[in-house]
Amino acid sequence: MTIKTLALAACAVLASGSAALAQTDGAAAAPAITYGAPVPGVCALSVDGVIGSSTAGKYVDSRLQQIGAQVQAELSGEKSAIDTEARTLESQRATLDQNTFEQRVAALQVRQNALERKAQLRDREMQATQQQAVGRVLNEMKPLIAAAAQAQKCAIVVDRSAVVMVNPAMDLSPAVVTALNGKLTQFAFERTRLDQPQGGGAPPVTQTPAPSRPATKK
Repeated sequence: MTIKTLALAACAVLASGSAALAQTDGAAAAPAITYGAPVPGVCALSVDGVIGSSTAGKYVDSRLQQIGAQVQAELSGEKSAIDTEARTLESQRATLDQNTFEQRVAALQVRQNALERKAQLRDREMQATQQQAVGRVLNEMKPLIAAAAQAQKCAIVVDRSAVVMVNPAMDLSPAVVTALNGKLTQFAFERTRLDQPQGGGAPPVTQTPAPSRPATKK
């Protein structure tokens, strides 16, 4: 086990211990932390925290849940139809000849395989949708982060998740959240379709054959 792993484990133990104490009936409130003086030129930022706290980030999360529910309803409907057909086929097994029964089982298996492929495709589409939506928020954040860092005269900005604690005066996250809320609250987006060709590309180039030249007489 490396020193880094030990340090992370120690932080986890401290965090879990603090949570357990906070949940104990009648436990005293945790004492306020007295931070050291802010380090000039050093700032911190939690990108995940900004996204999670911002209005746009909350909207993206809510919209993804809506799209996910639509996908679930689509897949559940098809699965229910296949399950119903399977039960019906099983109930008719005694009245069907072997060849007919096997053909219907094979057809049902084809539908089941197609549904599994669709479920995998929808999973990839949801991942792509999330990446694109979060990417939009990140692109909107970039100039805001730069502006906040410039206003704070930051020489370096560290990831807030990489440090155990930081003086709040060094944290750019609240300022970036406020700026982001004033710039972007929501935007329309749908599920990314990976089974359809993506438009927007340049049209194919059609080459016109050059006109034939008359043969020269010798």
